[in-house]
Amino acid sequence: MLYRVLYRKWRPMGFADVIGQPHVTSTLKNEIRSGRISHAYLFTGSRGTGKTTCAKILAKAVNCLNLTDGEPCGKCENCAGISKGSIMDVVEMDAASNNSVNNIRDVLDEVHMLTTGAFNALLKTLEEPPSHVVFILATTEVHKLPATILSRCQRFDFNRISPEDIADRLEYIASEEKVSLDRNAAMLIAAVADGAMRDALPILDRCIGLSENIDSAVVREATGLAGRDYLFTLAEAVKNEDVPLAINTVNELHKASKSISRLCEELTEHFRTLMLLKTMKKSASELIIMSPEEIEQARLQAESISLTQIVYCIDVLQASLEKMFRGGNNKIEFETCMIKLCNPKLSTDIGAVISRIEKLERSVRLGLSTVAQPAAAEKISVSGRKLPVIFTIWNSLGSGSVSGCI
Repeated sequence: MLYRVLYRKWRPMGFADVIGQPHVTSTLKNEIRSGRISHAYLFTGSRGTGKTTCAKILAKAVNCLNLTDGEPCGKCENCAGISKGSIMDVVEMDAASNNSVNNIRDVLDEVHMLTTGAFNALLKTLEEPPSHVVFILATTEVHKLPATILSRCQRFDFNRISPEDIADRLEYIASEEKVSLDRNAAMLIAAVADGAMRDALPILDRCIGLSENIDSAVVREATGLAGRDYLFTLAEAVKNEDVPLAINTVNELHKASKSISRLCEELTEHFRTLMLLKTMKKSASELIIMSPEEIEQARLQAESISLTQIVYCIDVLQASLEKMFRGGNNKIEFETCMIKLCNPKLSTDIGAVISRIEKLERSVRLGLSTVAQPAAAEKISVSGRKLPVIFTIWNSLGSGSVSGCI
């Protein structure tokens, strides 16, 4: 028999199995127990958070012959038939490919993809719903739905699942699959999944394909993530304006078949970590998925980089990532990005200018000679004109000032 992938094998069969959405599952169970079932539901939230799963469970519950405390039994004729897709009373449709007027009288996923005519037809049905029909609509883009549709549905917002909840579920599934999964590896998978349980399980599947003893190294190999050491190295290269180190590190990662776009995302996340450590101090560790040793290493690195430079780096990295998704050569784009980060003077962005001024201030405080020659002054475009930026930095120690042009 073919291998059954984990996200299908471990899809929740009842509300009690759904993780991270207690505000949704408890309300639905209460409504089913009391018989107060709405004629139209709207499930909205980011991908992989359980919208379609809860829709399937709700469909079973309203048709179950042996309902127990608001939960479908999963064994009766109706529950078994719904699981197999053989019960004609429950129809699941994807509005991305079934978006016409004739398709709207069924259970719809990605309902925001409906045409205007289909929305109007659906509105008419929702205004005068048949007593035997329950609509369950699901979407990741609720803002695209007309207000007239929203007002006629009972809405449930699905949250991103917390890393801790995802890690707990992964550890349980791994134990049932007779696989060893350590906590750090589970948390790393949760971080990559970004709040989506459906994304976490395929990653665990890939890890199991590599080893039955899964640690952080196995997860990084399975996902193409850059190790933390590379991220610290790249951040140091940016801090020290060391272009050769930055480019050589990127080249080594590329040769090792690392995903460049993923590396860009990871480096952005790394600078976010530095930003949180610099601004939130001890409470930042609650928002960071790192081992205690890595957090301490990141804390030391954050102390040596200004907040302005960190924010500037995040802006440049995010702009670079956006360009990667629009096409082009990811490696060239990321190399260009790293050169910009290592050479803020290449940018006329206000963040880059402030970052350079802060470096000059630090140099003055340390007693270093930093005098720019007016002849070599750069110019910044202001209202279409190229103007030099003049600065004067006073030494707080009383040894004078440094003047010049940026």
